[in-house]
Amino acid sequence: MNTLMKDQTQNFDKSAVIVLDGASLTLEDVIAVARHHVRCEIAESAKEAVIESRKIVDKIVEERRVVYGVNTGFGSLCNVSISKDDTVQLQENLIRTHSSGYGDPFSEDIVRAIMLIRVNSLIKGYSGIRLSTVESLLAMLNAGVHPHIPEKGSLGASGDLAPLAHMVLPLLGLGKAYYNGVLYSGKEAMEKAGLEIIQLSAKEGLAFINGTTVLNAVGALATYDAIQLLKLSDIAGALSLEVHDGISSPFEEDLHTIRPQSGQLATARNIRRLIADSQYITQATPDHVQDPYTLRCMPQIHGASKDSIAYVKEKVEIEINSVTDNPIITRNGEVISGGNFHGEPLAQPFDFLGIAAAEIGNVSERRVERLVNRQLSKLPSFLVKHPGLNSGFMITQYACASLVSENKILAHPASVDSIPSCENQEDFVSMGTTAARTALEIVKNSRRVVATEIMAACQALDIKGYQSGLGKGTKAAYDAFRREVSFIEHDKDIEMYDELNKATAVLENGDFLKEVENKVALDLQFN
Repeated sequence: MNTLMKDQTQNFDKSAVIVLDGASLTLEDVIAVARHHVRCEIAESAKEAVIESRKIVDKIVEERRVVYGVNTGFGSLCNVSISKDDTVQLQENLIRTHSSGYGDPFSEDIVRAIMLIRVNSLIKGYSGIRLSTVESLLAMLNAGVHPHIPEKGSLGASGDLAPLAHMVLPLLGLGKAYYNGVLYSGKEAMEKAGLEIIQLSAKEGLAFINGTTVLNAVGALATYDAIQLLKLSDIAGALSLEVHDGISSPFEEDLHTIRPQSGQLATARNIRRLIADSQYITQATPDHVQDPYTLRCMPQIHGASKDSIAYVKEKVEIEINSVTDNPIITRNGEVISGGNFHGEPLAQPFDFLGIAAAEIGNVSERRVERLVNRQLSKLPSFLVKHPGLNSGFMITQYACASLVSENKILAHPASVDSIPSCENQEDFVSMGTTAARTALEIVKNSRRVVATEIMAACQALDIKGYQSGLGKGTKAAYDAFRREVSFIEHDKDIEMYDELNKATAVLENGDFLKEVENKVALDLQFN
């Protein structure tokens, strides 16, 4: 099951309420609801839009007009008409058969993000769903009833059909759901939360499942965590720079304004702020003319990933406020069968996200090697005072190398693949959900590598006696890290996996980054 980062920058008031209007949801709002259980309610204006849209669907049913998704079959069965009496059963059948997912369940925060984004999309008033049905899904979210949604099985077009069908099952008293952390049948979970089972009406099953919501939710949380990862990587790089008595001139603003890439400028500024007042940062000399690329080129390397992630964030925030189902009910009563369920607009960005996060892992692993290799660091082999009897940090670099190698496989773009489905009616699909899931895994792997770098850098600083005299930001990072993870003197005193887990937990806890940012501002983009 996926483990995601806690929020790094905000304290959420759990008594607060986010008012959903279908147009103004932010990435930070998604985090507040998904990870901090902030409650939501629907704006009155949105309720009116939903009611008006539903009136159009009811009129279609009464007039027995043949409209896709209302009184026809689905996909390649679009030419099969369904009688008025069978429209309700049609919607339930859709949910029962489309719930074909496989694998481990999505984590609670992903499920909550899925539910939230689906509600926000439906209340824009273009989906023809009843207000009471949308309110039932929102009531589940607010009550903490979390459907059991297997993480595999979506093509990312026509939307996330399989996982979204699993989301709907408990509303019908079917499937499985968690309540207070316990897995029950969907019916039991709803009963324990005091929620009513519902019956779907015309078009409602299709409105629920025909959209990009799952890939959007997974990718949104991965994007948020990647933003934090970029800040953490700047901290890790600055600590490594201090260890190596790095040269400051590659971070001077004048160098970067003549190549004004926003992420590059932001990274250089972040590093300058982190190392400000350091006693160990140096100027170029005949004996120390240049630092290696992994130190000198942090603005260019980290900055490129920042630019990619900023682009992805923009796409995510458009999508969480978009209508992505089919068919669409327009304000003038027209029914348009189109393709807003297609995940391609996010599939490519999430592939970019995976590549951007993989590069952060790659450069961090190289700095780990530079820290533990005595030929490069001029420190004891593997950062232990008595190498030989002690192996110290030897295998930490092996583990990092394994993770970044795995990332290189995971970073192969999912969006360049397609397998036709539904009797070739759906003949080009996005694979966007796979792109989002792999991006999330890459972010997790790279975060572990960055945690290892910070742990190794702090060990090296201790060996060099550099505990004081560090930069304004690096000192804050060192102190916060050392409160949780101690210097390693002898192998016999530790089990390395446990120390690495502590280091990873420090980065996952919002207090570490918050403490550094209380001293120095760290930015994703230059403005």
